[in-house]
Order: sequence, then C-alpha cells, then structure tokens
Amino acid sequence: MKKKKIFVLAGTEDGRELTGFLLKNNFEVIASVVSDYGQSLLAKYEGLKINSKKLDADHLVEFIFENNIEILIDASHPYAVNASKNAMTACHTAKIPYLRYERETLPLTYEKIYHVDNYESAAIKASELGENIFLTTGSRNLKIFVESPALKNCNLIARILPTAEVLAECEQLKISPKNIIAMQGPFSVEMNVETFKHFAADVIVTKDSGQIGGVDTKLIAAEKLNLPVVMIDRPKIIYDNAVSNFDEALEFVLKINSH
Repeated sequence: MKKKKIFVLAGTEDGRELTGFLLKNNFEVIASVVSDYGQSLLAKYEGLKINSKKLDADHLVEFIFENNIEILIDASHPYAVNASKNAMTACHTAKIPYLRYERETLPLTYEKIYHVDNYESAAIKASELGENIFLTTGSRNLKIFVESPALKNCNLIARILPTAEVLAECEQLKISPKNIIAMQGPFSVEMNVETFKHFAADVIVTKDSGQIGGVDTKLIAAEKLNLPVVMIDRPKIIYDNAVSNFDEALEFVLKINSH
C-alpha cells in the first residue's frame, strides 16, 4: 500500500523531531518552517523537502494541491494561533485530514504564578509586581511590552534567540543592549538562577510552553529566588484532531493511510 504524503508545520523543536520520526517510519514528508534557522536545523534530514515561505490559508490550499498532500500535521508553536486556524481552514477546503500535535503542559504548582490570557494582560500584571521585568516570551511580541503604558516606568530585560533578525528587531524597539540576553535555550535551573540574579529581576514573564520550552527550569529557578511569575496561558482552540506524543501521531497517520 502506497503511503500518503504528509505535510508537517514544523516550526518547533518537537515539530522537527516529529518530522524525523515520520521519515524513519518511511513516510514521504514535506516540512514547513518560517525562518532560516529552522530550515538549517531540518537540513540534517537527507532528501527532506522543505517549504520556507509563509503560507496563509489560501496559499496553504494551493500548496496542498500542488504537492499532492494527503495529511497535514500541525506541529506549530502552542501560541501560534493563526497558523493553526489557517491550517484547519485549509484542510477543510482541501478536504484532507488535519492533526494537531501539541506538547503536553506541565503541572504548575508554584504558588507565585499569576495566570493571564494574553501579552497585554501580562504587561499590566508584571507592572504590578515589580520594576525589573525579565521577559522569556521570545521576540515576536516584544513590541507589546515595549509599548505598554503600564510598563513605561519599568526596566525590560529580554532573553531572545541570537539571530541577526531578532537582534535587529530589538534595536528597532530601542531595547538597550545591556538588557538583551541573546542565547539559545532551554536553560538549566542554575543558569536561570544566575541570570535572574545578575539582572536583579523582580518578576519573570513566561509562557506555558512545556518542558521542551524550558518552563520547568524557569519555575524552579523563580521559586528558589522567591520571584513572582506571570504565566501567559495557552490559547484555547478546539482542534479537529489532537495528540500529544509521536506514537499517537503515527497511529493517526496509519489509520488514515489504511483507508
């Protein structure tokens, strides 16, 4: 039986690993990333076709038809709401199965976690908890924090990926170089503790990005230093189909493939 061609939205570490897992199981896979860095990380998979163009719902439908895609697996970041919605819309239009792969959340037991629904609310809550705001939320929403009226008298420290594109964005937002930590995570508890201490952080802002996103070590470090944590909760989306591990993803694909 000929195996169906799979398109993976692979803009995360686990998305890339899922791509490799499917290739090892002899499926034909096309992976999609939206950065040169993501593309370079996928280069280790010999013969893998990679799409690096941003695709909205309409262009995604075109791509599906042009490449004879038969299953789409959405392994985009847990906070990439538009990517997931566009993918589901495109699958409905193209009449192919959609599967959401999403890393599991971790039990969050630290008593000084303050839950919020979005970045704007995170900025307001952080301003209530301290002046030195340590941002571990990535670069894509830095503008919200920089331009938030609630944070106009606060000092923002941003931990970001060390790429030219992201550093240029920080420069454009006029974030002082002394407040930029350009490093690739995830980080150990010890590294987080020392970094939080070095920058005299009053409050940590993070997302519920699971163990692979390093949220566990951030929380342990914050607890050691008795620091409050503003946690931006995951967006609430109803997916057509969803799994949280590779074996479940493979089971879904095999079931579709047998039809």
